[in-house]
Amino acid sequence: MAPIPFEHALVLASVLFVLGLVALLIRRNLIVMLMSVEIMLNAAGLAFIAAGSRWGQPDGQVMFLLILTLAAAEVGVGLGLGLQVYRRHKTLDVDRLSEMQG
Repeated sequence: MAPIPFEHALVLASVLFVLGLVALLIRRNLIVMLMSVEIMLNAAGLAFIAAGSRWGQPDGQVMFLLILTLAAAEVGVGLGLGLQVYRRHKTLDVDRLSEMQG
């Protein structure tokens, strides 16, 4: 099986990053926004893996492990905060939460 070309991996990473960014900017639900950030982090990890594979360096894999750790921490904290926000305000819509604050 032939390896995936470097350019194709970067194009896929770019498309995933842009999709995550667009979803982050368009959607106002806190859970969807967290998922969008996860997609963006995974796209960055894919770019690091592709670059490390292209030049034969293990640094891309190390960076991907760091990104996975960061993503796991972000999900844990984000979902915990989201749960508290929902319990207090009964909504996860970011625009409605901004209106409530004044």
